[in-house]
Amino acid sequence: MLSACETGLGNVKTGDGVYGLRRALVIAGSQSQLLSLWLVADDGTKDLMVEYYQKIKAGKGRHEALREVQLEFLKSSKYQHPYYWASFIPSGNWRSMANR
Repeated sequence: MLSACETGLGNVKTGDGVYGLRRALVIAGSQSQLLSLWLVADDGTKDLMVEYYQKIKAGKGRHEALREVQLEFLKSSKYQHPYYWASFIPSGNWRSMANR
């Protein structure tokens, strides 16, 4: 997991697709990635990642864990605005870490 801004962005190369961090991670053997599409707030990202990892540790699937955290943020008064949670998208293996 790389918790950084704009990790889901890349450059389009005609005939080759999108070159970016995600592609590099996949080529390097990463099973899954959690990417952000824009600059995000440090405090909101930290809270999102803590909740995400707790759900992963509890056995949730990677995509399921993110969806649950995003829905929780949507219901919260502090992080309800999509700026805090909608930037994050999952890519790759969706299963739980126990089902590698």
